[in-house]
Amino acid sequence: MMTLAAEIDRDGTSPEKLLSPVLSAFWDEPEPWTLETYRRHDGYEGLRKALAMSPDDLIAYVKDSGLRGRGGAGFPTGMKWQFIPQGDGKPHYLVVNADESEPGTCKDIPLLFANPHSLIEGIVIACYAIRSSHAFIYLRGEVVPVLRRLHEAVREAYEAGYLGANILGSGLDLELTVHAGAGAYICGEETALLDSLEGRRGQPRLRPPFPAVAGLYACPTVVNNVESIASVPAILNRGKDWFKSMGSEKSPGFTLYSLSGHVAGPGQYEAPLGITLRQLLDMSGGMRAGHRLKFWTPGGSSTPMFTDEHLDVPLDYEGVGAAGSMLGTKALQCFDETTCVVRAVTRWTEFYAHESCGKCTPCREGTYWLVQLLRDIEAGKGEMADLDKLNDIADNINGKSFCALGDGAASPIFSSLKYFREEYEQHVTGKGCPFDPARSTLWADDTDDTNAHRGVNA
Repeated sequence: MMTLAAEIDRDGTSPEKLLSPVLSAFWDEPEPWTLETYRRHDGYEGLRKALAMSPDDLIAYVKDSGLRGRGGAGFPTGMKWQFIPQGDGKPHYLVVNADESEPGTCKDIPLLFANPHSLIEGIVIACYAIRSSHAFIYLRGEVVPVLRRLHEAVREAYEAGYLGANILGSGLDLELTVHAGAGAYICGEETALLDSLEGRRGQPRLRPPFPAVAGLYACPTVVNNVESIASVPAILNRGKDWFKSMGSEKSPGFTLYSLSGHVAGPGQYEAPLGITLRQLLDMSGGMRAGHRLKFWTPGGSSTPMFTDEHLDVPLDYEGVGAAGSMLGTKALQCFDETTCVVRAVTRWTEFYAHESCGKCTPCREGTYWLVQLLRDIEAGKGEMADLDKLNDIADNINGKSFCALGDGAASPIFSSLKYFREEYEQHVTGKGCPFDPARSTLWADDTDDTNAHRGVNA
């Protein structure tokens, strides 16, 4: 295997200077998932430092670090912890959202597979801060190898005294439950996840009340993404100033970017927030040989798509937002010129229609009719008026549903019509897709997917 340190990008800058392997620093070592390997890399040292602080000081420290949620919305993690009421006499819960379901997103599952103890250490720190004695990990049930590895890591943590009663002599008691979900995209929404965890059908709740006040079992609850919690131990161990030295002023720190699609080197790239897609492509070998970038998503299929004009947009929350999209889960799906935009958007919309929980009318009915229109357009049965109808239906979904699934379904419609309306029109006037079916692809079938990540080694 060639390390990225041995590669040089087009500007002559070592990729090591662009990447910041922290969570992925030892993914390439033998058995990186074990407690022994984790301890060799300062494992649980952040917990020791956290337990030496008061819970309130710990919350303030994480808040001052500027860590923002890595699950999509980018809400400040410390502030979310701070919302938990104290002295209310109720149990407090921490729920880790590991129901990674967004098309194109593949960061939390590889992280749990290679380095589960970073999450467990972060959970103990977070529970100490919010004064919780019971935490839950809600894992997507289809990933059975990850589930088994996570169970083993939890067993190791209990055996070593990092979970259970009187953790490291601090007086903190903590029970950790790993729950395997049944595979519904909607359960990635935090309130639907809580309903599912309680044994009910996973559907979003009307808010308020918010989970911080009435979450799991109607008690104060913090719901955090895997990467958000797993990032906390390094902040405690190395310091908030170290963390803020990376990234941008309002989006500090490191994060995992999932690069996939028609690229030469798909995988996980751990870098400071604010890196650009151009830089990531330069260090990963670019698009597949003989092809050029046509469009891409900055944060999975639920975020408005970008084109090759946006290669230099800083991939942080402010930069992507200013350019008209959302950073989301940092799922960088790249498509080349062989891809039919209408076909891609149709497939995404079919996914959202299938995964809609049906609770609210705009999403339940709107996604269904979007699919019907898109299928007709793709098949050459559409009319010019259908393009405005697509936009109108998406507008009646966007911002009018219980949760962000509706917004996610509308985003590809709005952005594809904005950048590729002419391609839609070609499907109507030409009575079918103008792309050669022999060449038109959604995903490359000739790329090397053997690399699990590009955080430090490839």
